[in-house]
Amino acid sequence: MSIVYRVEHLNKIYKKDSKKANDDLTLDIHEGEIFGLLGPNGAGKSTLVNQIAGLLKPTSGAVTLFGFDVLKKPMLIPHYVAIQQQYPAALQNLYPEEALLTTARLRGASAQEGRKATQNIMDELKINDLRKKKIRFLSGGQRQLVSVALAFIGDRPVQIFDEPTNNLDPEIRKHVWDRLLARNRQGITILLITHNVLEAEKVIQRVGIINHGRLLEVGTPGDLKARVDQRVRLELLIKSEALEKASALDTMPETTILSSQHRIILCQRDDMQEKIDYIIQHMGLDALDDFRILTPSLEDVYLQLGGGRKLD
Repeated sequence: MSIVYRVEHLNKIYKKDSKKANDDLTLDIHEGEIFGLLGPNGAGKSTLVNQIAGLLKPTSGAVTLFGFDVLKKPMLIPHYVAIQQQYPAALQNLYPEEALLTTARLRGASAQEGRKATQNIMDELKINDLRKKKIRFLSGGQRQLVSVALAFIGDRPVQIFDEPTNNLDPEIRKHVWDRLLARNRQGITILLITHNVLEAEKVIQRVGIINHGRLLEVGTPGDLKARVDQRVRLELLIKSEALEKASALDTMPETTILSSQHRIILCQRDDMQEKIDYIIQHMGLDALDDFRILTPSLEDVYLQLGGGRKLD
């Protein structure tokens, strides 16, 4: 599989506080994959993206894109890369249709091609009803959809998305993820920056976990999850009127009492059915407001491999 981005020993030190925002980062992003960069706010994700996009000069290290040095030839980056940013400030005084058409023309489309591409994108993301509002007057979720549309237009072979589903309701979030997956199936390489692990885990093919400017681990979600505690987590929320039955759970091994109503029980996969049978026998399902069975997640990977705190 060919390499789209190669990052080698990348460091970024901001002079004002002499702190390393990126600390010796090395990774490859493969052609045609969805690569997720996960970490809490302030972990160094945006600093890394700004450097590989040519918007910020590294203190040291190397970045290549399709084999060319982005530090020596940053003017070539826009021919290959489109970036979705949460707040496209430069376009605030335009209508969405104007912003999309302008971006299409800047990316090489003729006027006719630009109009057609603009209409297609607006149809795809269901934003035709935003035509008569300038971007600065849109809600946060509406601006988010426009920023995603701006990354889509022009069909750049590499597309970078920074928290693409922030401020969106569940139905629209799902639609945006579906459209990202559709583009990836067309061969577009996607770099996804997020701290929304539950959503990202469903779409990414490889992941890098970053914190304090350092890359903790890189691999497929399955490979990384296989390296951490494989116990299943049973989460129970007990009804207030059934709390007297909770003592039956508290004597079980590996039970954590989070509150009077909330219990977590850890067990091996082979023992899970026995634990569930015990819960049903001694409490009954009608005593529970909620009951979930959770296997290791990417957030578990993050915490167990040195992240130190939950992803926001």
